[in-house]
Amino acid sequence: GLFPPPPPPPKAQQEPPATPLKSLPKIEQLKITSDYLRRPLVEQLQTEEIGISKDAYQILKYHGSYQQNNRETRGPKDYQFMLRLKQPAGELPPDLYRLLDDLSAKHGQGDLRATTRQCFQMHGILKGDLKTVIASIMNIGSSTVGACGDVSRNVMTTPAPFASKDYQYAREYSKVFAELFKPMSPAFSEIWLDGEKAASVETWAKEVAHHKVDEAMRYDNGRGVVLNDATEPIYGDRYLPRKFKIGVTVPGDNSLDIYTNDIGVVVVCNDDGELEGFNVMVGGGMGRTHNKENTFARAADHMGFVPKEDIMEVLKAIVAAQRDHGNRDVRANARMKYLVHTLGIDNFKKLVESYYGKEILPWRPIAEWKYNDWMGWWEQGDGKLFYGQHIDNGRVKDEGDFRLKSAIRAIVDKYNVHSIMSPTQSIIFRDIDPKDKEGIESILREHGVQPLEEVDPLARLSMACPALPLCGLAQGEAERIMPSYIERMRTLLNKMNLSDEEILMRMTGCPNGCARPYMAELAFVGDGAKTYQVWLGGSPVLTRTAWPFMARMDRDKLEETMEPILGMFIEQRMEFEAFGDFCHRVGAEKIEEYAKTYVPGSVKA
Repeated sequence: GLFPPPPPPPKAQQEPPATPLKSLPKIEQLKITSDYLRRPLVEQLQTEEIGISKDAYQILKYHGSYQQNNRETRGPKDYQFMLRLKQPAGELPPDLYRLLDDLSAKHGQGDLRATTRQCFQMHGILKGDLKTVIASIMNIGSSTVGACGDVSRNVMTTPAPFASKDYQYAREYSKVFAELFKPMSPAFSEIWLDGEKAASVETWAKEVAHHKVDEAMRYDNGRGVVLNDATEPIYGDRYLPRKFKIGVTVPGDNSLDIYTNDIGVVVVCNDDGELEGFNVMVGGGMGRTHNKENTFARAADHMGFVPKEDIMEVLKAIVAAQRDHGNRDVRANARMKYLVHTLGIDNFKKLVESYYGKEILPWRPIAEWKYNDWMGWWEQGDGKLFYGQHIDNGRVKDEGDFRLKSAIRAIVDKYNVHSIMSPTQSIIFRDIDPKDKEGIESILREHGVQPLEEVDPLARLSMACPALPLCGLAQGEAERIMPSYIERMRTLLNKMNLSDEEILMRMTGCPNGCARPYMAELAFVGDGAKTYQVWLGGSPVLTRTAWPFMARMDRDKLEETMEPILGMFIEQRMEFEAFGDFCHRVGAEKIEEYAKTYVPGSVKA
């Protein structure tokens, strides 16, 4: 069913917005006056100060960097910069790892941080070194562009490097979508490369060149998807209302938390394994604000099926719908999830169809979701192996006898291994010759890295964001305190004879939700220096959001908060019922009732 011809696009799409600049929110004014992400950054990078102005910092985010300072040191602020890479599909070639290893030692704080969106962050870069660091990353065929800012962020995919066609399509299209929505402004090469071309084309761009992504991006169906903007045909000079996240996977593999994305794309193949198209979900997102009821975490809704030849056009239509209709007045409500929530999925789909010009077909039935972190040894399916190396909270460092950073460097240097960053802040070495398995294991042991079977399953399942001391948004600890929470939960589970129970736990230092706490079976969300909100009832396969159980738990009260809940779980669970599913089924009121009369130490499994 085709649609009637589109109405002429609103004036705003053809000429500068009719709204006077002054009446726009400050961040929106700033985007327009930035001249496509140049000003006032260019001028601020040249000053003698160690930091940059607030406005310049907002623009710097689009270039992949955040200005930070150590919040625990007294005296004048020691401004430094965190740099986040863009690694579509999480791919990390060996030469890039070597470069990052060297840069972090020479210009950073000596460690690297694996994120929850399959890329590395480097902390502690000084303003005067930013250009050197960013230029060297660009020149090796990588990038930091669009790792932050109101644009499409790093495109995620299942990190399992299986050789089967469905997994290949997931990796390939992650890179296609990364290219489709990359900011086009020349500001990036002007500022960091003095206007020259990078010495190497971005590796992912080369790999998907045959898709003619640039042509597809500029293709204008006359329905208002593409703007009359020579620099940014998709984004325009105001970019998107807020950050935008895309994830791609295969049916059954929810290792990447697909329901937390603005757009989730699932590969659909025919019986011969050939690509037919994609199931598309929309409107997921984690961020919320404490005490603001109109902000909430949301799992994505299933929108429908799209044939492969139309997928780029449909994704452009979704982005255009958010660009033109997302809430630019209230930043806390600017993510696309609020637009989908306000309109409802059926009306949102109609809105997307009005840009796309065709009907979106019904969602195709697919295999049910499972969660796997892909750690340990696996066969790729092409005679090679891959190995998932668990990293506690993503911190790649050398500290005492634990020398993970040197171990990865030694493996990369000796075997020239390609890696993939995992959605759970860990790393996967791929394409390993089976004869090298022992060599890789012995390098890890020599560097004090424990084998996977010695890692507590609670630690393997858990995630925490960096929080203090460098994150400006943190209201409490996360990464630094999570190991002690895991130990305390482990002690409690053992005491209650629940030692085999694997509970997916996550922690963040603030409500913005970088470590995706609102999907976990049990989450701690910082709301003060020593207190956390407690969230329960997420799914062990990450398909629904949790709910807030306790507004404020003192960090010393973990055991007394959790013991009654676990007691009730022991007494009332169904067979094989997971902790998150149990909490979801019984709900907050019943748990609170049970806890009132619970006698500590009275229940054991």
